[in-house]
Amino acid sequence: MEFGSVEEALDFAIGKEKEAVSFYLSLAKEATQNALKETFEKFSKEEEKHVSLLSDMSGNKEKIDSYEFTEITDLKISDYLVETEYKTGMPMSEILKLAMKREEKAVMLYTALGSHTDDEGAKKVFQILVQEESKHKLALESLYDDYLADQDG
Repeated sequence: MEFGSVEEALDFAIGKEKEAVSFYLSLAKEATQNALKETFEKFSKEEEKHVSLLSDMSGNKEKIDSYEFTEITDLKISDYLVETEYKTGMPMSEILKLAMKREEKAVMLYTALGSHTDDEGAKKVFQILVQEESKHKLALESLYDDYLADQDG
């Protein structure tokens, strides 16, 4: 997929992030337990932050240029998981696996898109998205790790 401008790349990414917001909101509506509902709502709000971040960058070269990258640890937990689909009544551990895989796929998508564009501004936008999705992946992997540790006790 090629993008002719930073704006096209941003528009595409905003669409993807809005899809993620809808996905997590739909899971929140279907959730039968309060803890699950709150978890999905939290994930939705995180994706909404990406929509805002990208919208702020649209036409704002300074915002893109000033973005500060940090090293994000990859626990690689999701690398060993099989992708699943949401089912009503799914246990929290499975829901966390589902969310981790979604974030992993987002990282891979934005990495691939960044490598397939010659526009330096678009490349940077995709690098920013890789960074942001990697943060979410780490948060979910940490939550999953903590959840499993709590189950052992």
